Amino acid sequence: MVMHMSFSVVIAGASGYAGGETLRLLLGHPDAEIGALTAHANAGTRLGAHQPHLRSLADRVLTPTSVDELAGHDVVVLALPHGASGEIAAALADRGDGALVVDLGADHRLTDPAAWRAFYGTEHAGTWPYGMPELLHAGEATPAAQRAALAGARRIAVPGCNVTAVTLALQPGVAAGVVDAGDVVAVLANGYSGAGRSLKTHLLASEALGSAQPYAVGGTHRHIPEIQQNLGVAGAATVRLSFTPVLVPMSRGILATVTAPLAPGVDAASVRDAWRTAYAGEPFVELLPEGDWPASGATTGVNSALVQVAVDEAAGRVVAVCAIDNLVKGTAGAAVQSLNLALGLPERTGLSTEGVAP
Repeated sequence: MVMHMSFSVVIAGASGYAGGETLRLLLGHPDAEIGALTAHANAGTRLGAHQPHLRSLADRVLTPTSVDELAGHDVVVLALPHGASGEIAAALADRGDGALVVDLGADHRLTDPAAWRAFYGTEHAGTWPYGMPELLHAGEATPAAQRAALAGARRIAVPGCNVTAVTLALQPGVAAGVVDAGDVVAVLANGYSGAGRSLKTHLLASEALGSAQPYAVGGTHRHIPEIQQNLGVAGAATVRLSFTPVLVPMSRGILATVTAPLAPGVDAASVRDAWRTAYAGEPFVELLPEGDWPASGATTGVNSALVQVAVDEAAGRVVAVCAIDNLVKGTAGAAVQSLNLALGLPERTGLSTEGVAP
């Protein structure tokens, strides 16, 4: 018999993509009770005007995002713009609110304040336990330390979506020492929802359909220091990363192709074993059979990461590919997965790996 522990949850930023997707998953969570739903510019409007697919809550009115509105819940999910979570989280702490706070933004992901200032331009709000249960630590063959760090946590920083795809693609090779992290090249095909819900000309359908366009090229993307941080945790002494995201005409999804040199003296035939060992038994990361390659559409709406690896012997490089849904495994699914661990619930609760097709 499975015992359930109900918890109340408030979503700050419920009118956005990340907030809406977290709300969709929590509506299917057997232990979650939906509390307040807040917004900034959209406060006072019906949720159904922004999330028309969430029919059971369509008539709920969004309230202003304030500490008073967030307080009193067991779980607070902050689906806010980067730079907005730190102040609210600090105010909750100051008033002694004991809620589990889950930040979907970048404010608490980085451990290096200098890296935060360099890429975000403000003062660092501090570092929280990192919400990627599958993150490998140096010396680990399979993930364990990160799950231990999340068990009982009261603060969780959910990873960036691109970061999740690149990390899950390459980290087994780094942890096993079969790749050289000093020359990592990552090119990602990204769905448009990753750019947020703001109205910008280049995000209009008339501009985007039938076209692919890179962005944040030349080492400027804010996810770069977070990827470097993760590969360092996995054991890389030095991480040099060329990272190029490309918007492609799909609403959601990421397909990350990541390459790195084969480490000196490593037998190419043994490379796959590192990925097989790392992800054996993982509920949400699957190494596909040899010859099968990930497709972003196979992860739509679910908390799955599909991974494949091969060795380009002529180039002397390992090629790793990872597909995820940027809004689920890349954001909301990781949040639910991590809060399950923090609350002592089974990690899979409320999360599915069965996708939708076509």
